[in-house]
Amino acid sequence: MKQLKEEALEIIANRLKMLSEPMRLKILHTLQDGEKSVHELVELTGAGQANISKHLSLLAYHNIVGRKRKGLNVYYFITDQSIFKICDLVCKNMEMNMKRYSEVFG
Repeated sequence: MKQLKEEALEIIANRLKMLSEPMRLKILHTLQDGEKSVHELVELTGAGQANISKHLSLLAYHNIVGRKRKGLNVYYFITDQSIFKICDLVCKNMEMNMKRYSEVFG
């Protein structure tokens, strides 16, 4: 990794923190196939409305999701598709490690 300024490291760390919470990952996974309202996200994730709204606010603040109003509803959508590249990389690495550990520990 090239030399980064402290501010850049802070921004990167905050970005990764957004992906370190299971409910946020669940929300992002749910949004992967298209925009959803808060009500739909509540139904699909099984989480409470306040919890979903809190996580969506954080994701929107970090420009990972966007929102648009349609009538009385607000719909959320993913604005940064690169998060799925990060998640895929981590998942593939985890799969390789699990295979290796299962071979060693049987």
